Amino acid sequence: MNRVPTAEDFERLLEALARPTALVELAVFGTCLLAAWVLGLLLRGARRPTASVWFGARIVDGLLFPLLALALALLARALLFADLPPAVFRLVVPILLSLAVIRLVVHVLHRAFPNSPPMQSVGRSVAWLAWIAAVLWITGVLPYVLGELDEIRWKIGNTRISARNVLDGVVSSVVVLVLALWLSSAFEARLLRGATDNLSIRRMAATLVRTLLLFLGLMFSLSAAGIDLTTLGVLGGAVGVGVGFGLQRLASNYVSGFVILAERSMRIGDIVKVDSFEGRITDITTRYTMIRALNGRESIVPNEMMVTQRVENYSLADPNVAVTTTVQVAYGTDLDAVLPRLVAAAAAVPRVIAAPAPSAQLSEFAADGLNLTVGFWIADPVNGTGNVRSDVNLAILRTLDAMGVEIPFPQRVLRRSGAG
Repeated sequence: MNRVPTAEDFERLLEALARPTALVELAVFGTCLLAAWVLGLLLRGARRPTASVWFGARIVDGLLFPLLALALALLARALLFADLPPAVFRLVVPILLSLAVIRLVVHVLHRAFPNSPPMQSVGRSVAWLAWIAAVLWITGVLPYVLGELDEIRWKIGNTRISARNVLDGVVSSVVVLVLALWLSSAFEARLLRGATDNLSIRRMAATLVRTLLLFLGLMFSLSAAGIDLTTLGVLGGAVGVGVGFGLQRLASNYVSGFVILAERSMRIGDIVKVDSFEGRITDITTRYTMIRALNGRESIVPNEMMVTQRVENYSLADPNVAVTTTVQVAYGTDLDAVLPRLVAAAAAVPRVIAAPAPSAQLSEFAADGLNLTVGFWIADPVNGTGNVRSDVNLAILRTLDAMGVEIPFPQRVLRRSGAG
């Protein structure tokens, strides 16, 4: 068992800090901090400062600064103070390690789960544990505490687990899962950068990578805790069957999400109509699809509905959308002169595309006049169809007024019956 630190150990530490060499150590450590800051600036280069995990917003609040300072401090200690008992460096090494762990956990959780109160609580808990571990390390109590935790044991099946195994597993879980989130977030950001038409495929690949990394991290954490993974096979199978029946709809949504992303039948940016709700797909996750209507309303549609129900995709094969409008002119109108002018009026509207070209046709012989249908195509249905139809209607009205063409209205003849 490790020896419990005594008052004499603390007195020796204070005496080491009072020696003149401690001032030299402090000056060297200050130089290491300055050098770490300069190296951070050089590594970041001329890029605009951003709140990244490595550099933070001001170099000193990123992960790279404590790691560089720690490496320089260890190098200086090995080169300059190899024959002397450490004083200042005995304090700064655990402090810099704790600071690096805190920066890593807090930055990664903030990037992976922005504005999440539970994750903020986890970050604060990790910070407290890291500083407590640093204090125990500096005072020499840490080996004694770990030894006592190793004596607290219990048995789970054929496996004996100690409190220290649980602590190691928790620490390993936090570190591994944070690293997995960090790597998956970096991979997703790089994968989605510059994506256009294949955004759905890239998002599916990023989701698969994140799931795989988190699963491997969980398995590694359980192994670090001393848990035999083979003993979890039977229990996991039984739990999986029960959970499968209870969460089959949720599982169906996840499977449907991967099917949608893999088949590319619907992509981010497509204009779709699902269950009388029409809008543009803004996001496709593994559980639901987000659809934003042209009036600003948003609908969260489970992926199972997107697979099992009829979905109208206006931009699956071609993003262009056909729009029509109808106008009635009086009988006797010279259609050979009117139809080309209506086509030209529709083509002059800014949002109407040239290919396919607009068209005008005689569609019906109505009771009060001739119904003409004007058809045209637009390439940006996400901006709405009602506004462009209104612009075309106004252009048609101005054209008919300029040509003196009459737009008929219903007329009724009333006859008064004679007195009986």
